[in-house]
Amino acid sequence: MTDDELIAALTDADAVKFGEFELSNGGTSEYYVDKYLFETDPRCLRLIAEAFAERIDADTKLGGVALGGVPLAAATSITADVPYVIARKKAKEYGTANRIEGRLEEGEEVVVVEDIATTGQSAVDAVEALRDAGAEVNRALLVVDREEGGADLLAEHGVEMEALVTASDLLE
Repeated sequence: MTDDELIAALTDADAVKFGEFELSNGGTSEYYVDKYLFETDPRCLRLIAEAFAERIDADTKLGGVALGGVPLAAATSITADVPYVIARKKAKEYGTANRIEGRLEEGEEVVVVEDIATTGQSAVDAVEALRDAGAEVNRALLVVDREEGGADLLAEHGVEMEALVTASDLLE
């Protein structure tokens, strides 16, 4: 897959919108990437899963960041035939009260899978939850890097971020 293919798929899915938008970090932006439109579009989801699968080893475990990273991790898991776990922002208040859902062994290498990075805080929260559960986390795969500090914040936590496309790519 080329960046152009994914950008075309995101555009075709109407996932890149222009206007005035409030972001989850409280900031505003003149553009918005609607993860729910690209994550529910079969063509986009397939292209993302294939691109992520090309970037991982056969013995890798994925860690999908709830909520947006979960469909990406699931699709990539099937494409690459690797397992995944789900990293929650906070532990459930019922059932098992887990913050990490799925099977995770002490010392396992996990690659975080996330949809979009603005500040990178959601991915860092997932990294910390996975590490607290005993995982080794050094990489994060993202669909879109908004280029607003996410890569730097992850790097401060010892995690290399790799995005399929950047805001600069989308806005060209």
